Amino acid sequence: MKYTFEQLPLAITTLHDKVDSIKELLLNTQQERHSSYSDLLTIGQASEFLNLSVPTLYTKVSRREIPVNKQGKRLYFSRDELSTWIKSGRRKIIEEIQSSIKHKLTEENPPPQ
Repeated sequence: MKYTFEQLPLAITTLHDKVDSIKELLLNTQQERHSSYSDLLTIGQASEFLNLSVPTLYTKVSRREIPVNKQGKRLYFSRDELSTWIKSGRRKIIEEIQSSIKHKLTEENPPPQ
């Protein structure tokens, strides 16, 4: 397409806007890729994250006690899955245990109507 001298400023502005849009899309794509890879941990990183030794981690993997992904001979751990796994082992406090018992008792023996 041919531009006249008077159309050049508008054409350059439009071109500049399009280049900025492309740059922003590329940066967003790069950040998404980086964040998805940074969620994956190697055995050493998972060991540091969980504060467990590498041999202990291997034992938990072999007993299928911990969430893990295996690709070939390599093990990968998801930071989110490890956090959820840690939280699933949370011990209840006395008030939660008492509340749970009361709830179960009222389910089994509903009050007479």
